[in-house]
Amino acid sequence: MTRPKRLSAAFVRTVKRPGRYGDGRGGYGLSLLVKPTASGRLSKTWAQRMRIAGKPFNVGLGPYPVVTLAEARAKALENRRTIEKGMDPRSGGMPTFERAAEKVIALHAKNWKGDASEKQWRQCLRDYVFPKLGHKRVGEITTADVLACLVPIWNEKRPTAARVRRRIGAVMKWAVARGYREDNPAGDAIAAALPRGGRQRTHFRALPHGEVGAALGAVRESDAWLGIRLCLEFVALTATRSGEARRALWPEIDWDRATWTVPAERMKTGCEHRVPLSSGALAVLEQAREIENGSGLIFPSFKGLELRSPQVAGAFRDLGIPSTVHGLRSSFRDWAAETGVDRTVAEAALAHKVGGVEGAYFRSDLFERRRRVMQDWAAYLAAGRAGAGS
Repeated sequence: MTRPKRLSAAFVRTVKRPGRYGDGRGGYGLSLLVKPTASGRLSKTWAQRMRIAGKPFNVGLGPYPVVTLAEARAKALENRRTIEKGMDPRSGGMPTFERAAEKVIALHAKNWKGDASEKQWRQCLRDYVFPKLGHKRVGEITTADVLACLVPIWNEKRPTAARVRRRIGAVMKWAVARGYREDNPAGDAIAAALPRGGRQRTHFRALPHGEVGAALGAVRESDAWLGIRLCLEFVALTATRSGEARRALWPEIDWDRATWTVPAERMKTGCEHRVPLSSGALAVLEQAREIENGSGLIFPSFKGLELRSPQVAGAFRDLGIPSTVHGLRSSFRDWAAETGVDRTVAEAALAHKVGGVEGAYFRSDLFERRRRVMQDWAAYLAAGRAGAGS
């Protein structure tokens, strides 16, 4: 297909070869960018090349067919007129990074799991991004700007830096979709510019497994709210995540089968998880009946609401116990490894997905084998508590 000097509606509709197609003379710098997507389809977006205050810029005008050829030409003409008047056409309607981030948070908040996600997003952006990028309009942000946010923390706080990059990228993808820019400056191209090596991973602080029983005993004897104490013990006994236990509901407990079924929407894997309840875990649930308040929550807060993560973590912190709540899962995993528990059984107990070929053919959740393991773990913790008290 021969590309015409000026674009036509038929050409825009049918073109399939990736590339940038200009609108010829009189197009005011308008072009159609055609490129493949990750799904194998083609995306078509409008862009305008213009010079503002002596500097060249590419400004997105929106995706085709949402924006037609006629509409793209009208936008390009209006932008050129705005420049001729000495004004910046990007300032009208193009949000700053901070404003764009608010829109992205509002767009995705309903789909995030847990009550901490929105707070974590805001805190992350406030601490590491807004001071450098918050005031900039999304169409002006460059790879160098993103690097300025990442490089200071890349070696010492690699997991945090990776989250910062993903969140900047999410805002930039939104800006691309809205036609404010053509590319994601936090995308693949930035990887080559980031330092290699350095500290790769920071693990959650965890107790040696032989100290967990004593730590739980100290928590049980503390003056923390009963719901917090029981929730912590339940997390340890079931090797589940804090959020799964904090939001546990009475209808999820099958007393006859000594089973707790965590629904898929509360699981990190997105799959329902059956947890065998040891005698120790059942004893915790029996005591939790004392604070049952009709909300359905097994471990409500003092005010009858859902416990928050900092409230539960505070019980360890106040006692000077050097572990995170999540670290209890690591303590269990170390104990399992050192006592000869089959790796697949231990991973199933933690609700970890088995990868590779093994995961492709593995369908059992090894429930009865996990039940024996969790009963042994409960007995180990009880012995550790008793030893600390003697």
